[in-house]
Amino acid sequence: MKKLASLLLTGALTFGLLAGCVSTSGNTETPAGGNETTPVESNTPSETGANLEGTVIKVGATPAPHAEILEVVKGILAEQGITLEIAQYNDYVQPNNAVEDGSLDANYFQHITYMNDFNTEYGTHLVSAAAVHYEPMGLYAGKTTSLDELADGALIGVPNDATNEGRALLVLQQEGLITLSEDAGITATINDIVENPKNLQFSEMEAAQLPLRLADLDMAVINGNYAIDAGLSMADALAVESAEGEAAQAYANVLAVKEGRENDPAIQALAAALCSDEVKAYIDETYNGAVVTVF
Repeated sequence: MKKLASLLLTGALTFGLLAGCVSTSGNTETPAGGNETTPVESNTPSETGANLEGTVIKVGATPAPHAEILEVVKGILAEQGITLEIAQYNDYVQPNNAVEDGSLDANYFQHITYMNDFNTEYGTHLVSAAAVHYEPMGLYAGKTTSLDELADGALIGVPNDATNEGRALLVLQQEGLITLSEDAGITATINDIVENPKNLQFSEMEAAQLPLRLADLDMAVINGNYAIDAGLSMADALAVESAEGEAAQAYANVLAVKEGRENDPAIQALAAALCSDEVKAYIDETYNGAVVTVF
């Protein structure tokens, strides 16, 4: 029942996000350029709008695709006199802490389910200012090059964080490799596997490590952003997370801000730029289905 309640809550949040790009719903490495960042400074805000000339917005992001997409956004905002500074991270913890403590204005790297779980675990107060895109997970070959060749006892790599592990296991179930308990859903762990005909073994590790360890594994289920970083394309995947599955609906990547900041004029300008036709065209042309817009 606990998992069902969690799934229903996530679904409700995601429905609100997918209704439109700009939303007020809501939930390691040092960033490039260091941690000396300060909140948005706007010169002349008004009640009906904002003259944002001279505004600086500081956003944390993982390198691909998020920081790459933000480079497009930077040009859009520059036309409005807004400077976008992008701090790159290679983990999922520091950019959230930086938004919470105010050293970043926003971050763009995570899906809504991860953000909500992070809030629960760490006591942070992050909310979504916009739902931007979805990154299908893929099952990639390591030592074993096809599903037909997968041997009894093969070693499969999966992420070790709560939300992405469940998502990875759903991909394996989708391909008929395992069966999960009926109530497992997106919160599934390896303990929820009820049928495992090939006696698959699982190596749980940080999501960012999976592409680096792929040669030591028979296969691995890898997040879209880390697959892109490693030079893997969707065409390389042996299986791709179904867009019709429950996971696809729960993992919209969001622009995250600290609660109370989501209606700031500068944040709204950033959200609008992220959800622009120019960004959609860039994503469609650049990522070949590995990144799919939800606006």
